Amino acid sequence: MVARLAACVAGVVALVGVGASAQQAQKPTLAAASAPLPPAKPSSVAARERLAPAKTLFGEVRLPSRGRPAAIGYYPRGCLAGGVALPVDGPTWQVMRLSRNRNWGHPELVNFLRRFAPLAAKATGWPGILIGDMAQPRGGPTVSDHMSHQTGLDVDIWFRPMPDRRLSVEERETMVATSVVAADKLTVDPTTWTPAHAAFIRAAAEQPEVERVLVNAAIKKELCRLEGRRHFAWMSKVRPWYGHADHMHVRLKCPADSPQCRSQPPVPAGDGCSDKELAYWFSEKVLHPVIKPPAKPPKPVMLADLPPACKAVLEAPPKTEGAIAKTR
Repeated sequence: MVARLAACVAGVVALVGVGASAQQAQKPTLAAASAPLPPAKPSSVAARERLAPAKTLFGEVRLPSRGRPAAIGYYPRGCLAGGVALPVDGPTWQVMRLSRNRNWGHPELVNFLRRFAPLAAKATGWPGILIGDMAQPRGGPTVSDHMSHQTGLDVDIWFRPMPDRRLSVEERETMVATSVVAADKLTVDPTTWTPAHAAFIRAAAEQPEVERVLVNAAIKKELCRLEGRRHFAWMSKVRPWYGHADHMHVRLKCPADSPQCRSQPPVPAGDGCSDKELAYWFSEKVLHPVIKPPAKPPKPVMLADLPPACKAVLEAPPKTEGAIAKTR
């Protein structure tokens, strides 16, 4: 009996010892409790989309999205699905600034340029045209130079004729477009402006798919002088806008296959040549603006500021090189 009681007591002591050891094992030491936790890493796509400006996200993408082409949103606030590349060399065109990777557009824009380049060469007598920026592979905001060019429907075409030879890559990076506006910004420059430039602009504005042709106000004024009282319909499409002294900006209408594309309001009635319409562009505040630094940096455009469909465009798998080659 005494032996059995001693055995029971020994068993209880053993159980208590095991429980205490387990508790000590679970209880962190002071050193472990005070060690800092590793910081959370915002490495997910969602976190990057919240933190990085939209221009950074779209500017980093080198290939277009797979799927049906579509222009999405508004010209200065949108993106491009299923973009198509314009070949950098054609019979009557060459693409400039190849390092920017901005020779992409909606198929309507690429097809327009293929048709327009030979028309422009014939109208001007030039060997061809020099094409500046179109859009990035998936459109969207660019890291430099543009507020628009986001939906794959805008293109800059230089006022400098294409040479009768193929330019080198270095020449395409360093050659500058030719301004046709005088230093005082009031008139065209007679040393660089020619009748061919007027024919060039007219050839673009006459195309039915063109929505606007943006030029410097001095160029618009000169076209009004040349046309006199002959108020052609194409003249209403040619609109003055800031800059555009060395190139014209051609903008196409929203394509029928792009229901999420937002159209620009129709051009005002008339040819835009009245003194009242032109007066603003030659006012002191436009010709010699006083630029004040902002009190704080402007808020960058984020992915959330674009149409919701642009998130899917940005995250979509890229087109294969084979699929891209078939469109060229």
